[in-house]
Amino acid sequence: MQVNNAAIRGTTIDSDASAASKITGTEDDLQNVWKKVSIQNYELAEECLNTNCCGAKRTAEALIPLLQLSDSPRIVNVSSFLSMLKNIPNEWAKGVFSDVDTFTEERIDELLSVFLKDFKEDSLETKGWPASLSAYALSKAAMNAHTRIVAKKHPNFCINCICPGFVKTDMSNNTGTLSVDEAAVYPVKLALLPDGGPSGLFFILDKLSCF
Repeated sequence: MQVNNAAIRGTTIDSDASAASKITGTEDDLQNVWKKVSIQNYELAEECLNTNCCGAKRTAEALIPLLQLSDSPRIVNVSSFLSMLKNIPNEWAKGVFSDVDTFTEERIDELLSVFLKDFKEDSLETKGWPASLSAYALSKAAMNAHTRIVAKKHPNFCINCICPGFVKTDMSNNTGTLSVDEAAVYPVKLALLPDGGPSGLFFILDKLSCF
């Protein structure tokens, strides 16, 4: 069993703005508040993609030979509701992430390269990328795509990704609505699915969700 949970948000926090903002826990409210309090730059965006997407991908590739020795190989990638395509306005990116029959690791890498180029040229909004937590959303969407690619490549594995909710951690500035213990229940449930369980899917808490 393998759980990929390394993640960074790719931003710094404006502490004054954060102290003045209230988060109720709804998706829309959460995105609005993070837009006000988060500060993005290219270096953080690059680090975010490398950690959240490429790091999870490299970890899986390194451990798959060992998992293949198991009778019940499992991979659980910890994702986010921000990875959902409804949160990515760029139509080309949506098309790449939606075309499950043709997307490849190379296409995903190309997409991330275009995103970083647009980030460096300060054209995120004009090119239709997310306005806030841009790198985080793209890194998790790319990780979801990688999850589906690996699931297709290894049909005897049970490989899924999950958003465990908005959790009280350093990454959320401890503004989450769930404790670490409460949120940990959901990836553990996925890791303990019976043999022949669903694979290549995305869950929010314990509910199956569309990508």
